[in-house]
Amino acid sequence: MAAEAPKPHGDEPRKRRVLPLAVLPVILFALLAIVMMMRLFGGDPSKLPSPLIGKAVPDFALPGLAGLQAEGIPVPGFSTSDLAKGDVTLVNVWASWCVPCRQEHPILMQLATDPNVKILGINYKDNAENARRFLGLLGNPFRAVGIDPEGKTAVEWGFYGVPETFVVNGKGIITYKWIGPMTADIVQQNILPAITAARAGRN
Repeated sequence: MAAEAPKPHGDEPRKRRVLPLAVLPVILFALLAIVMMMRLFGGDPSKLPSPLIGKAVPDFALPGLAGLQAEGIPVPGFSTSDLAKGDVTLVNVWASWCVPCRQEHPILMQLATDPNVKILGINYKDNAENARRFLGLLGNPFRAVGIDPEGKTAVEWGFYGVPETFVVNGKGIITYKWIGPMTADIVQQNILPAITAARAGRN
């Protein structure tokens, strides 16, 4: 008499049904991550949501980068009041550990040669010695550098990630921001027109 084939355990069909359900959250998370990456890095980064555009800069006061000097004079930090003195200002968020910051630094140095372009820097979650070395090697385009070691001020500015550049009009209103490293084309097509518009009071 032939032996009967072993019957499948009752749990096996249920396991086959449960397995796809267990994988579903992983698939959904991966799809969401892809969508977020496309939004962050696809197209014009300046189109990302920016709730502070058209609003006053947040209330803050950042101390200067210790030991940083320009022509023998300590480079100061800055605060909210420094951005409401009638001058259009570029505020650049940067860090010595940020590779794209190093890539865009020559652009900042070029912008700084224009006496009508005032650039201030927020040094984000950085080591003071490394930040000084970075500016010592590559040059300092900033009239003031405020340190933000915990990143709280950058977050209050609606910050996405280093580097990031804000245009602030003479009344202390954020009128434009660029997310990511600037290039010569971006400066010509986006940054300089935004500065001109801020000076003319068109935004």
